[in-house]
Order: sequence, then structure tokens, then C-alpha cells
Amino acid sequence: MIAALFVSVALCWPPPVATPAVRPFEAPACAWCAGHRGLEYRPPADTPVAAVAPGVVVFTGRVAGTGYVVVRLADGRRVTYGFVHRLTVRPGQTVSQGQILARSTDRLFLGVRLGEGDAVAYLDPAPLLGRWRGPPRLVPADGSAPRPARTAGVGRRLACATGADGR
Repeated sequence: MIAALFVSVALCWPPPVATPAVRPFEAPACAWCAGHRGLEYRPPADTPVAAVAPGVVVFTGRVAGTGYVVVRLADGRRVTYGFVHRLTVRPGQTVSQGQILARSTDRLFLGVRLGEGDAVAYLDPAPLLGRWRGPPRLVPADGSAPRPARTAGVGRRLACATGADGR
């Protein structure tokens, strides 16, 4: 029942940046054990970082020299955006999905967790994120020039792992 709640609440989040993740989630064996507790991206420096889901900003600042923004969602999960600078939000502020939170460095970390202290559970963000997809485009096989592409963004949709196409 609880798992179903999480799936329905976060059916599909848009990615925080348009670049693909370069390092996957690696679950730690314990709360203090080694692991990679989120996804890592390598966007161009100064890329706008968008909120994947609506919530309330609960932390902004630097930890060990690295900039972070943490957003608490209505269901209690916290989404962490790391390796950011030029923040555009502050603690206590309500943010909407897609709102720009900060700018990236040449890296971006995205993590999701639930709980506090020893009871924290780190969640893999990848199944929660969709991918932007456009309509299929036919390309001539006879060597002739293809038609110009449609205007950027027209016909694009967010396809999710839980979508009807099974991806």
C-alpha cells in the first residue's frame, strides 16, 4: 500500500537537466557504508537546475565546499541537488515542478531519501524520472535531404518507466 502511494504520487518526474546521467545509484549496505546515493550528471557548467517535483526548500548552502539545495516533498521524501551554485531559492520557499533552483557546476548530483538519522532510506531516483520523447521522424533512405525538424518542443512528451509503453 505504501509503495503504491509513492508510485502514484511521483508517477513521473522530469529530469533536473537535459543531459543523461553518467553515474547510477549504488545502494549503500548500511546508513554509514560506502555507496552512491543518487544519480550524477555532467551538464555544461552553469546549466539551470530544475525542481523535479513540487515541495518546500528545507536547506540551501555549502557542505564541505559543495553547494546543495534540499526540497522536502509533501509525502516526506527529500530531494537533494548537489554541486550547485547561484541559488535562486531560499529555505522555507515553496517551489513548483520545473522551477529553476540554481545553476550547476560541471557536475550535478540528484538524490532522494526518506526518513531521518539511522532510519533514513536512500531511494534510486532513476525509476522516478521520465525522458523527453518526440514523435518519430522518418529519414529518407535514398540519400535525399530530410525535411526540416519541427519547432523544438512541439509534440514532445514525458515518457516514464511506468508508462503504457513499458519503458
